[in-house]
Amino acid sequence: MNKFLLGLLLLCSAAGYSQNIKLEGTIKDSTGIALEMANIMAVNKTTNAMESYAITDEKGHFVLNLTANTTYGIKASYIGFNAYEENLTTGTLNVVKNITLKEGVNLKELEIVHEMPVTIKGDTIVYDSDSFTNGTERKLGDVLKKLPGVDVDDDGNVTVEGKTVTKLMVEGKDFFDGDTKLGVKNIPADALDKVEVLRNYNEVNQLKGLVNNEENVAMNIKLKEGKKNFWFGDLTAGAGTGDGTRYLVNPKLFYYSPTYSLNMIGNFNNNGELPLTMQDYFKMTGGFRSLMKKGGTNFNVSTNDLGISTLRNNRAKNIETKFGAANFSYNPTKTWALSGFAIINSSRTEMETRSRNTVLDPLTGEAQTTQATDQKSLQRSDFSLLKLSSSYKPDSNLQFDYDAFIKTSKQGEDTDIVSVVTPEAGQSQNIYTSKDQSPFSITQNANLYYTMDDKNVFSIEAQHLYQEEDPFYNAVLDNNPFPDSGTGDGSLNLGLADAIQYNINQERFVTTNKADAKADWYYMLTPKSNINFTLGDTYSYQRFNSSIFQILDSGTVDNLDANTKNNVAYSFNDVFLAAHYKFITGKFTFNPGVSLHSYNIYNEQLGTTVNNDFYRVLPDVYAVYQIKKSGRLQYTYTMTTEFTDIAKFARGLVLNNYNSLFRGNRNLENALYQSHNLNYFKYNMFNFTQLFANLNYSHRENDVKNLAAFSGINQVSTVENSNFADEVFSASAGYTRSFARFYKASANASVGWSRFNNFRADANVDEEVTMANAMRQVNEQVTQSYRGSFSTTYKTWPNLEVGYSLSVNDYAGNKFFTHSPYARFDYLLFKNITLTADYTYNHYYNDARTSDNEYDFLNAGIMYLTTGKKWEFKATGTNLLNTTSLNDDSFNQFSTSTSRYTVQPRYLLLSVKYNIM
Repeated sequence: MNKFLLGLLLLCSAAGYSQNIKLEGTIKDSTGIALEMANIMAVNKTTNAMESYAITDEKGHFVLNLTANTTYGIKASYIGFNAYEENLTTGTLNVVKNITLKEGVNLKELEIVHEMPVTIKGDTIVYDSDSFTNGTERKLGDVLKKLPGVDVDDDGNVTVEGKTVTKLMVEGKDFFDGDTKLGVKNIPADALDKVEVLRNYNEVNQLKGLVNNEENVAMNIKLKEGKKNFWFGDLTAGAGTGDGTRYLVNPKLFYYSPTYSLNMIGNFNNNGELPLTMQDYFKMTGGFRSLMKKGGTNFNVSTNDLGISTLRNNRAKNIETKFGAANFSYNPTKTWALSGFAIINSSRTEMETRSRNTVLDPLTGEAQTTQATDQKSLQRSDFSLLKLSSSYKPDSNLQFDYDAFIKTSKQGEDTDIVSVVTPEAGQSQNIYTSKDQSPFSITQNANLYYTMDDKNVFSIEAQHLYQEEDPFYNAVLDNNPFPDSGTGDGSLNLGLADAIQYNINQERFVTTNKADAKADWYYMLTPKSNINFTLGDTYSYQRFNSSIFQILDSGTVDNLDANTKNNVAYSFNDVFLAAHYKFITGKFTFNPGVSLHSYNIYNEQLGTTVNNDFYRVLPDVYAVYQIKKSGRLQYTYTMTTEFTDIAKFARGLVLNNYNSLFRGNRNLENALYQSHNLNYFKYNMFNFTQLFANLNYSHRENDVKNLAAFSGINQVSTVENSNFADEVFSASAGYTRSFARFYKASANASVGWSRFNNFRADANVDEEVTMANAMRQVNEQVTQSYRGSFSTTYKTWPNLEVGYSLSVNDYAGNKFFTHSPYARFDYLLFKNITLTADYTYNHYYNDARTSDNEYDFLNAGIMYLTTGKKWEFKATGTNLLNTTSLNDDSFNQFSTSTSRYTVQPRYLLLSVKYNIM
């Protein structure tokens, strides 16, 4: 394998060798002022192909790499100036040429700009797709990975200039708003004409310049002319073998016109391909944004209370998926636009995991109790999402938007566990658990924006969430996990009857009604300053009902006592008034603000009510130093009051897991967070270099902390506000550069440090845990991640990407390391045969070497595209080295965990694709 990769690297290096010379100089206007970000390119007169291009730096300087003894057409352009064109024949020596552009616009200049691989128009970067592709690309993600300054991870998340792309559009129309994954993995590469990166993006034109959009990045895909007003897409079907029969059916169909668009995607497979995961389901917002982002209050509404296991790296022993999605847009009139999408997904997943969970001694940090488990799980997940949107813009001064987003699912998980706990007797225990839930939520959003005149802009925004959750939990154990030791007050004893098998059940039902509303007035003091007043309110009302009961060996139901029941009402209201002042002076932008809050909170249970009413003033600061057009330093400070939702207030006992019992605290107070963020970014289109760095620090006072007591591996816990502050610090940096057009290198590093105050009580699970009987322990955690890569982007030669990543996790002195070198290869052979391969090696171990595992993955494929590009035949091999399992590790306040989980074995798949053109 090593010799093979070395040979590929040498081959790619040789492919890039030829006798090259440099053409360099400057582009200036007629007065001698340098033109930054002017475009220049060289077109080979013999082949009529663009061979080199550049964008000038702040001094107007450019460099083109050309072939010796060749005739070129040199073309230069800049918005607002007449184009420059001249023929040049190179020799064997470097050439210096200074170019002067004259003001004026002509059609030829517009044509040249259109042909440039990269152009910059204000806050928009435009990439010409064909300038970066060679024919091996099959979907949007393959193209984006080759664009300078753009990164795509394995989950389909896109980042530009170190910032996440939050909206993907095609021809200016939303593509499954709220997620980029579906577009990255499904839009055909051959349909792309241009990729537009929209920096400082705001959907509301009236608010541009009034609010801070520097972190907002959107992406718009421009289609080739032949793809407009025509249906296009592809139909794929495949079958294979490997630990059973494998199948794949994947239809995709798209239509775009100025009036309406329609996208349909289907995917039915058992090869482990996941169009959307449950993680995607829970994080998918439908494009809804937080109305109270600058309000200073963070009110959390929890979801997924069951804690159903999620896939790691989207891998498991077996995954079967049925997926269907449709997205549409329609313009009934020029001023009214409708859009929406529907997604339906059904999956069945088998998981096998071998884990080692270690409870740490609160004094020494050493292992106190260890649980080794072998577990097999079968998951059932059916979910659907539906969004409808309307936007009415009768003129440039008025905009009204309405959105509705519905999420519903039915999830279940059955797990068989064999558990061995040491240093106890060490005997094994058989455990069976079952989890079921059918959550439902609907979010509605209504916004009105009105520009009265050049100085006054008004906005009214409102959002409502209704949510239902009904998690049901069942655990069957050989032993009583929470017996009465007779040493406490019995308040944490479930009171289970003796049984051969302890069949414990819990039902919960949680409803949430949450409404946010705010009105903003923006007043322009000067062309470079404005003041913003905000009046807002957040109101939430929740109900929490739960009951634990036991099914006895005889089959009768024991409802247990009132200690295992909850009937709680929780109300939260925050009325606030905020003022922000934004002004620009020189290269600086400042936007300080302050908000005054009136909080009214109560929880009602056990026949009594606990109230918590208070006022608070919260400041925030936003500042930007625009070092140059291509460099920026940004600082953000926020003070946030954070509130938990109803689950942590419930005084009755709640089962979090078969070995974890929880009781809430009705006297909880809010936490107060202060956070500082310093962000630096610089890009240089002259040599396509990007550099970014981030520093984050947060100081958390009066935080809500878990207090726990352990009896072996079994845990009882509650929550209280801590008098000791927690601290979190993180730093990250990234560097990307393209060389001579055909090479791209990147390096990224991140370091995180956190110090948390945790509280442990003696191993007496009958007595309620409080700060009075708990021992404080301070845990520090350090995480490090490093990644470097180098890739080629040849047009006609094989392309190779090689990289190396290292992660180091230090959990209270327990260190875990993962080394992962990788390589990816693709080659377009004879214009219709594509060869692909990717290889990853992983070495996972801890410092004590009690865990040490090596595993690697190799995937490869060959594709044949017929003349006319109608049919494609493909053979792929996945996990060709037949790796059986992977490792990971995790950490919480009281324990560490290492796991090894089974993955799908090697399989081969033959598929045929028909392209609809």
